[in-house]
This record gives sequence, structure tokens and C-alpha cells, in this order.
Amino acid sequence: MSATVLGLDTATPDVAVAVRRGPEAVAEVQLGSDARPRHATELLPEIERVAAEGGGWDAIDAIAVGIGPGSFTGLRIGVATARGLAQGLSKPLTGVGTLDALARGIAERPRASGRPVLAVLDARRGQVFAALRDAAGAAAWEPFVATPGELAERVAALGEAPLSGGDGSLRFRQDLEQAGAEVLPDADPAHRLSARHTAELAEGLPGSAPGEVRPIYLRPPDAELWIQRDRGPIDG
Repeated sequence: MSATVLGLDTATPDVAVAVRRGPEAVAEVQLGSDARPRHATELLPEIERVAAEGGGWDAIDAIAVGIGPGSFTGLRIGVATARGLAQGLSKPLTGVGTLDALARGIAERPRASGRPVLAVLDARRGQVFAALRDAAGAAAWEPFVATPGELAERVAALGEAPLSGGDGSLRFRQDLEQAGAEVLPDADPAHRLSARHTAELAEGLPGSAPGEVRPIYLRPPDAELWIQRDRGPIDG
């Protein structure tokens, strides 16, 4: 019998939760925000609602959580919530890369057939988080943080046109397209991470003890940078 996995990801501005049973998503939500992200207030209610639609917690075999890279605050909320649920409900927990899940959605688009896919998230501060999967779905570039110009240089050196998606590819569409990438149309749903892909990818990964699942940040949080800035250079 196929496993039933509840997946969640809070690395992007969306609250993304889904229950996947075998090859099908039986319940899913992508709760966006026009202002401040609503992870702190909406994540647990949406998890409970989606779990109920999936048959209740007794029907859930495992939990999968997006571990980034992405929003520092969002990741802390999502990973802490997943750890608490896994511990309290005695469910296996698996961490799934956010860019991996985003790339899985991009790879489902018809125009992705036979070509690499490039997942790009807006990292703010004039940077992006990105990762590349080759035409067979294997990791070609592991997740990294870069300026749009640095990413464009890497794309131009590929020698083939990847299909790109994610809010970072929308924001820096011009840079990517000038470098040779094809960016999905603005309204394409693959620009938003779907937690059904988080749940899907978890089935091919080993579960972990809750405390072993940790976020991938790729850079220090804003608060740490502000502290360093305020301290200034240290003499001597």
C-alpha cells in the first residue's frame, strides 16, 4: 500500500501544505500573502485542515518539511512545527530541499521535456537562491546564493537553455533570458512551490529523528548582519 505523506514548506512567502497518497495529492493548500507572510498564524490551522481532508492523523504515515533555502523566519517556523508534530505524533520526518521541490514542479511542465530546469527564488538583498537539475532530473548545480548577474553568467556558460521558474526568475527575468534561459510565463503555477512535491520527494529519502532535520540557510540571517554592521570593524 502506498504511503500517505503530509508535506509542508514555509521557505517562500506561501504557506504550502499537502497530503499525498501514492501518486496523487488528496489535499493541498497554497496560501499566499499580499503583505507579510502568514506562516506564524496560518500554518498550524492549514496543517490540521489538510490532515483532516487526508483522512486524519491516523492515516498519515510520515511528515516531510521543506528545509530551504529561503526565508530565515519562515524556515524556522516550518521546521520547528514539523519537528513538534513528528515528535508528538511519533511520525517519521524527512527534510526536503525547497529548490528541489520547486524544480520538480517546473519539470512537470510540457516545455521542460528533455532539458534542464532552473529553480530560482528571490533571496532579497539583490540576491537569488538557485539550483539546476539536468534533463534526467539529477542535481547539476547544488543550491547556492548569488547575485542575478552571477547566476546569469553561469546560465550563459551552460550551452543549453534551461527552463526556469520561481519568484526569483520572475523578478530577474531579463537577466536570465538574456543569458539564454527560458522563464515560464508570469501566470504559470510552477512559479509557486507546491507541498505535494515536497511530499513526493520525501518518499525517496531516508527519514530522520526530528532533531536531526535542520534548515539550509546558505547565508547569515539579517539580524546577524545588522549586529555585525552595528559593531563595526574591530581594531587590532
